[in-house]
Amino acid sequence: MPGVLFFAFFAVVPMGLAFYLSFTSWDGLGDPTPVGLDNWRKLIDDDRMVQSLWLTVLLTAASWVFQTVIALLLGVWAAGRQRNRAVLSAIFFVPFLLSSTAIALLFYALLDPNFGIIRENILGSSSGAFLAIVFVGGWQFIPFHTLIYQGGARQIPEVLYQAAAIDGAGRYRQFFSITLPQLRHTVTTSTVLMVVGSLTYFETVLILTKGGPGTDTAILPYLMYEAGFKSYDFGYASAIASFLVLVATGLSLILVRLTGFGGMRSTREGM
Repeated sequence: MPGVLFFAFFAVVPMGLAFYLSFTSWDGLGDPTPVGLDNWRKLIDDDRMVQSLWLTVLLTAASWVFQTVIALLLGVWAAGRQRNRAVLSAIFFVPFLLSSTAIALLFYALLDPNFGIIRENILGSSSGAFLAIVFVGGWQFIPFHTLIYQGGARQIPEVLYQAAAIDGAGRYRQFFSITLPQLRHTVTTSTVLMVVGSLTYFETVLILTKGGPGTDTAILPYLMYEAGFKSYDFGYASAIASFLVLVATGLSLILVRLTGFGGMRSTREGM
């Protein structure tokens, strides 16, 4: 019961309030004025909305590929018995302990063309700014997903690898025939967390690029920030926030449905 109350107070109530405000006109002062579906019609007709949605999807896909490949390999490696593995794993997880704001400020200084370590204006080009956001997000969150894959890899029975070795299977064959299939539910869990996390990127974009150059990195959360805290149109900002919640929930349900994760069948089934 305490968990339900905590979730309701800090998640359900704020989402319900944002959904209510999406049907109002409100500049942050006074009482909200009901406007019906005006904010949602504006959302559909807004040209920047289409561009922001595309950038958000592209950022989510690029982040998933970048983070999943590295986190999966590092997680499987960290689950082994290599020498000094514990020390290296502890050092590697340090970025996850830092806040997104601190990490964004750090990389903003490092990428400064005048005082940083790279004398090219990476954040001044569309592709450079986009890739910088993907890299900085991955640098922070790959350790977290590595931890998930490490836990999943440690649950794989050793007898499977012993039997494969007796049959003459090498490390690559064992990885693709045993490790990956056994980690399919772990991949699903990590993917859902990555997708939801990528859809809510904000601090990194605000500090690194401010949505630029131009509007080339203005993803949906940044568009919501501009609508609320630059234009003081909190009704429209709430409509964008509600749309983000619907997209994230829909994608999560689709992923769970397509991967069969909802059945929660054991990965050891058949043993």
